Amino acid sequence: MSEWTWEWTGYDPAAERLRESLCTLGNGYFAARGALPERRAGLLHYPATYVAGCYNRLESTVAGRQMVNEDLVNLPNWLLLRFRLRRTEGAWGPWLSPDTHALLDHRHTLDLRHGTLARAFRHRMDDRDMFKVEQIRLVHMGDPHLAALRTVITAEDWSGEIEIESSIDGEVINGNVHRYRALNRHHVTHVRTGAHEPHTVWLTCRTSASDICVALAARTRIIADEVPASSVLRPTRQRAVHRLVVPFSPGRRVTVDKTVALHTSRDAAISDPLGEAVDRVTTAADFPTLLNSHAAAWERLWRRADIQVPGEAGRILRFHLFHVLQTLSPNTADVDVGVPARGLHGEAYRGHVFWDELFVIPYLNLHFPEVSRSLLNYRYRRLTRACRAATATGRSGAMYPWQSGSDGREESPEWHLNPTSGRWLPDHSRLQHHVGSAIAYNVWQYCEATGDTEYLHTGGAEMLLQIARFWADLAVHDPGADRYGIRGVVGPDEYHDSYPGTVLPGLNDNAYTNVTAAWVLTRTLELVRRLPAWRREELFDRLRLNADELPKWEEISRRLRVPFHRGVISQFDGYDDLAELDWNAYRSRYNTIRRLDRILEAEGDSVNRYKASKQADVLMLGYLFSPSELRALFQRLGYNVDEDLWRRTVDYYLQRTSHGSTLSGLVHGLVLARARRADAWQYVQEALEADIADIQGGTTGEGIHLGAMAGTLDLVQRGLTGLETREDALWLNPVPLPALSEYGFTVHYRGHWGVGVRRRSGQLEISVPDSDQSPIRVMLADRAVTIAPGETCSLVVPDTTPDHSSRWA
Repeated sequence: MSEWTWEWTGYDPAAERLRESLCTLGNGYFAARGALPERRAGLLHYPATYVAGCYNRLESTVAGRQMVNEDLVNLPNWLLLRFRLRRTEGAWGPWLSPDTHALLDHRHTLDLRHGTLARAFRHRMDDRDMFKVEQIRLVHMGDPHLAALRTVITAEDWSGEIEIESSIDGEVINGNVHRYRALNRHHVTHVRTGAHEPHTVWLTCRTSASDICVALAARTRIIADEVPASSVLRPTRQRAVHRLVVPFSPGRRVTVDKTVALHTSRDAAISDPLGEAVDRVTTAADFPTLLNSHAAAWERLWRRADIQVPGEAGRILRFHLFHVLQTLSPNTADVDVGVPARGLHGEAYRGHVFWDELFVIPYLNLHFPEVSRSLLNYRYRRLTRACRAATATGRSGAMYPWQSGSDGREESPEWHLNPTSGRWLPDHSRLQHHVGSAIAYNVWQYCEATGDTEYLHTGGAEMLLQIARFWADLAVHDPGADRYGIRGVVGPDEYHDSYPGTVLPGLNDNAYTNVTAAWVLTRTLELVRRLPAWRREELFDRLRLNADELPKWEEISRRLRVPFHRGVISQFDGYDDLAELDWNAYRSRYNTIRRLDRILEAEGDSVNRYKASKQADVLMLGYLFSPSELRALFQRLGYNVDEDLWRRTVDYYLQRTSHGSTLSGLVHGLVLARARRADAWQYVQEALEADIADIQGGTTGEGIHLGAMAGTLDLVQRGLTGLETREDALWLNPVPLPALSEYGFTVHYRGHWGVGVRRRSGQLEISVPDSDQSPIRVMLADRAVTIAPGETCSLVVPDTTPDHSSRWA
């Protein structure tokens, strides 16, 4: 395999769903899993098509309880294309598939550079009869409503007829996630099919509750040298079928081109989804032309975003970038969607939007700022809903949901299934109010990176003010300690959602929640001071914000409590009172303890009793903030957190984390790169391999982990370079990590397209492309340089430095 291609050889039914996720093709508007075209969904295969933002809500009865869940909908399967054979005057044989006929030389090749998935195999019918099949598919990056599949069939030693069935299958359910099987999964209704002569069939349907109209049209053509083909369009109740029969003889080749158009009623600038789909597919170019324009669109993306890292790590990083761009491309900027945690690759988490944009937007800011702004607008459009949610709990400001879908209401389930025990349990994850701080962080990072003052002073300011307002109202003053506390929340850890022996959910003074809330209040106050007077007055009037609230915000931003115990930062108040877990005993008893919460619950115990974390919680602070900024945050709160205390904190939680999330290795890798470099690589490597090796044990088949993939890119882009965009300058403070000692990438910064950053041989090279823009200020720990357009600056940086070197100054 080259640095641009990934291959899967042979046919392994048990690994099909994993491969399907990893071979998904998409364009930011819709995506299709990398399933075999000849197979419908079943126990082994799961073809699926997802349109960004196409959700539907269903009610289910499970264990005597009524549940309502909103899901990203699996739409009709456009990929279906199968064939069967018969000898002259004989009967038709069965439809061919790898589950009924042995395949020889079976191979899938994913081409990252051109955005295609190729497949090749040979069928042997008996001792001598054989034919070869080659397929290549694309989901068009240039025209986001088109997809295409080319199939080339060559008879090596066989004669007779071949029947090809090309169809759109409307008989689909959401069946990708086994643990959701007890829920209502029939989202598609009102299926209609039809034909448009001479080569096109179509299918329309609606989602049952959200009433989104979906239309697909498929044009199938035979390209064969002087070989007549019969063609019949056969729409049925649930499937739109096109059947073609072609005579075959040894050595003859037949090419089948299937082109598909997809539209929904959510699309802009259309009148009728069906009419638009039929018109688009009937006028679409032929396959070679589509392939060329698709590859050209991908080439434009790679010019803006490619990352160069030598070796296997570089191959994986490019693979991650490929999947990020398939979910969030410039096409996404025209759609009202957020960041789906599992991409457009599967149905885990029901396609919901969590806080994963925290790991995605910082990377996009410096390559596709228009996509970042669109993702922030997804949150802004739901600001009113977040304010209503806060009001419903007696709070002011905006309380964003932990899980968001179509309209921004809280989509977190009230109950969830533990597949280990088979029991349904209360779900308190909606208490992760720190998602609001993540949104504020992303607004700030976007505006610092792009200089988009217009956004910062409008939608960005409204979100920051309302999120700050919520934190200020949630904080409760303790007169005895003269500190403010935030009670009844759940931190990023997710294992701990209540105190042992209590019935009330939630924890008090989660360190991550309190510190990030203080950061939001501080940044919002800074923004208020920077706003033009007329805009400040307009905002205060629009939001009914009283200027008298600001002194309280100032006080809270300096007096929020952060608990400590035994010389380390406490994850939350009372953490030290929890019992220690016998980690060695559980590791010896179970193959993996990543989901320790499920194991303990199945044993009749609770993870709430123990000092055990699913993923980084306190240490997330070291992921979001540089050491100097983190120290300044704690100083503002009246605490002295130096490098020794932080090192002890890192060591303490490292020993008590099960890494039950793919984000955990990513966060620990970056934190250790800054704090204890010798141990960093194993966690970085785990983050790189999380989906490729499916380290969570079957979860990748339900969708890739988009936050972790984007986070590995940002680990190189911002983590290893120490890159920050603040105070109208690029700040760099490189972290030497021997296993990733060489890298290169370009960024878009303040109107400069293609600012190059490259590290090699102890030097950091920064090049600014020629333009009429202003010079760029670059700040390092010990110097400042100004680089004009058209210039390149080489800075000597040591390949090895002591851990923490001047980073906490």
